[in-house]
Amino acid sequence: MFSAADDPWVDTRTGYHYDQVGLRALFLNAHTIDDLALPHPPAASALLRIAIAITARITGLDDPELTASQWNALRRTCLEQGHFDADAVHTYFDKHIWGVFHPVRPWLQEPLLRTQCDHSTGINVFVPGRPGGNNLAWFSPHGHHTSEPVPTAEALQSLLIHHYYGRSGTTTPRTIGNTTIRKQNSGPLRSSVSFHPLGRTLHETLLAGVPAFTGDEQLPGADACPWEEAAPNPQAPTRPVTWPGRQLTGLSQHATLLVPGPDGTTVTDAYITSATQHKPITTDPYLGYRFNPESKDVARRRTIHRADESRAWWRELDTLVLAPDEHGASLRPAIFDTLNDLPESVRRSLRIRVHGFDQDGKVKDRQWYTAITPPLLNWTQEHDPGKAQRIAECCREAEQTGKRLAFVAKEAWDATTHSRTTQPPWANKALTRYWQKAEPVFWRLLDEPDTDALAAFAAEAAAALREVTEAARISHNSAARAVAHAVRGLYRRPSAPRKAA
Repeated sequence: MFSAADDPWVDTRTGYHYDQVGLRALFLNAHTIDDLALPHPPAASALLRIAIAITARITGLDDPELTASQWNALRRTCLEQGHFDADAVHTYFDKHIWGVFHPVRPWLQEPLLRTQCDHSTGINVFVPGRPGGNNLAWFSPHGHHTSEPVPTAEALQSLLIHHYYGRSGTTTPRTIGNTTIRKQNSGPLRSSVSFHPLGRTLHETLLAGVPAFTGDEQLPGADACPWEEAAPNPQAPTRPVTWPGRQLTGLSQHATLLVPGPDGTTVTDAYITSATQHKPITTDPYLGYRFNPESKDVARRRTIHRADESRAWWRELDTLVLAPDEHGASLRPAIFDTLNDLPESVRRSLRIRVHGFDQDGKVKDRQWYTAITPPLLNWTQEHDPGKAQRIAECCREAEQTGKRLAFVAKEAWDATTHSRTTQPPWANKALTRYWQKAEPVFWRLLDEPDTDALAAFAAEAAAALREVTEAARISHNSAARAVAHAVRGLYRRPSAPRKAA
């Protein structure tokens, strides 16, 4: 039967060559692999967390007894070695069960769901992109009565998406003893955008991505990944989020079980239900956070940077390069705090892989996306404070100009049409064009530290507004006057608040 360790299912890229490997081969050949090449960014983001937890295991970087200097020295030694130790890789993978359809310990699944659930959830609900239940099949040939099996390699990637980005709400009922569970929480990464260090090889990527131990005291051997222990009782109290295994791999809110085809090469059905009713609060090392101390809801005072398919990655660059500030409104991913201790050759070449999944908080999946930044660690505040502040200034002016454009475009529309609407077409169209124009201006401004950033972005916003209102301005004098007034508003600097007398 299919083994996650030894059967091919992980897509990889080396130069222009693409291949599929199992997890064992992924580590044995990590130094020859350029990058992961999974087609679905959320599956790639999930797999990186799993692979980095395994990296910590096979290198000894999961030892909480190491001091910070010892930990950094060990990681440097692993990087200088240039490859993972083959004996350590084999020892780890031989120690655990990796069978996807194992009768007792199927990988990342709970075998008891077959008896705890009175019916399966269905393969169409399990595979992202397929219509489930009685939903209309707008873009897929699949339907409630045409549930085609899916290759096991593909099913494993869908499994990762459910564990990390799964939906919340009503689920397939699960009965344990006298209790029936009908609700599930959303996955730990739902609606998020992740930022992962990207090295020149997968070996560098995985070692650069290992988060340092910054939590409370942790006993050696107390941490466990799901495949290293039996499935927990969903009614049991919340367990501590230990480092790095449970932090990176043990926060799933979904219990799943795959039903194999006759020869194990396909999956024909699936159970998806709640794994736990407890959702621990923790800090993911690859997510950025925003703070709103004035929120009445304590749980909402810290929120993740949500994924947004319409928001280019460079607009988050200020968060990535600025050092942590206890009084700041945002916090960069914690993994950035460990990158300054990498060897110089690795640090200077390190890029950032962005994986985002634009979703609502419950069931709707809008769009996933990915991007790769240029090498930017030399721009961080620790290495180039002037560059970091310029980046922050340009990001701030770009965002403020976008907000002013939305405001003045709405005012111009209302003045021209004598109506008030919450979705004025001029504002939406102008913003779309503005953000397309703003990116090249942003990169140019980084090389021109003396150029007025507000004026540069305002010029692009004005051009965008004139473009989308051209026909109206030609036909109606009132539109021309309103747009001219709006353009002048784009160049006005926000007035400073008056000091109390």
